[in-house]
Amino acid sequence: MAGATVDGEPVPDDGSLPDEATRAVGKNGFAVYVHVPFCASRCGYCDFNTYTATELGGGASREEYADTVLAELALAARVIEPGPVDTVFVGGGTPTLLSTDDLGRILDGIDRTWGLAPGAEVTTEANPESVDPAYLRRLRQAGFTRISLGMQSTAPNVLRILDRKHTAGRAPQAAAEARDAGFEHVNLDLIYGTPGESPDDFAGSLRAVIDAGVDHVSAYALIVEDGTRMAARMRRGELPYPEDDVAADRYLAAEAALTEAGFEWYEVSNWSRGEAGRCRHNLLYWTGADWWGLGPGAHSHVGGVRWWNVKHPSAYAKRLSSGLSPGHARELLSGDDRHMEDVMLRVRLREGIPLDRVDATGAAQALADGLLDSGPYADGRLVLTLRGRLLADAVIRDVL
Repeated sequence: MAGATVDGEPVPDDGSLPDEATRAVGKNGFAVYVHVPFCASRCGYCDFNTYTATELGGGASREEYADTVLAELALAARVIEPGPVDTVFVGGGTPTLLSTDDLGRILDGIDRTWGLAPGAEVTTEANPESVDPAYLRRLRQAGFTRISLGMQSTAPNVLRILDRKHTAGRAPQAAAEARDAGFEHVNLDLIYGTPGESPDDFAGSLRAVIDAGVDHVSAYALIVEDGTRMAARMRRGELPYPEDDVAADRYLAAEAALTEAGFEWYEVSNWSRGEAGRCRHNLLYWTGADWWGLGPGAHSHVGGVRWWNVKHPSAYAKRLSSGLSPGHARELLSGDDRHMEDVMLRVRLREGIPLDRVDATGAAQALADGLLDSGPYADGRLVLTLRGRLLADAVIRDVL
């Protein structure tokens, strides 16, 4: 995972971890995240740690990037021995701006270092315009088993506001090409609540997703992040801010359409066709597994220690070329910290969380308010109703 940094303590130059953190590494599963920070252009809503060619400056290049990631992997191998890797997720940025040879070399490096578990899930994100049938076939041959395509919408006006470069029909077409290339597991991402998006626009996007024949859909409400071009446009009054009621209506529309088409929710913002279609990598995050994040700005978690790498690709490459960990800072999570995060993540899952892990008074009130399913509650589990999913953040606050 890549994201914003927070204050923390320094990471040792060799990246070493406390003995108590490494003692049971991988016991609850182990994943590898690889961050690829390159983008052809910057979308107006995006605040991820990504860079266009003009933003990179010196000291970083796509051509050398795989070797730099492999250098961090070599350092990681000296720090932990987790056993086989259950899942790999290559995110960005646009990972498919790298060649399939480079993506394959990174995957082979992970396999040689720690070993891929039998049937390991290996995902890459991709922008629809960054792949073609030949690229997808090579990607599948390199060992990738799953692909996640950033569709966001099929409405041209919405794509323009989001600064997306692909045409309205390109994402469903890319999904079909991925299936033809041998990918059994294909995800399409949607964003809803964009200014100017009508109910018909979103209904059309849902129809396109369903007709594309994918086995997984992620749908997220638009979040306007400080520092983005979209946030600046809203401050200037060029675009209206998203409305909560509109976002709720869009979510209900997604639930209705996807359920009717044979999908089922398994996390508040994610639907799949049966358990086989679920994203196993994200499930490891949400259920307390360990993972190592490779790449600039990537976050890692092992045994209650969380750390994050320096953000700029040039600084990342420079530290590794000097034989130093690219870690920027880290924090040791207390028992209370880990409990809080466990509740925040598990409440959002279809399986929910045991009631003895949450505040009894808050849970009882959420049940009375119709936010929890009474059947699982009687069996000792907290599981959100559909209304509860709309108010998941409030439920989490009440039961912590």
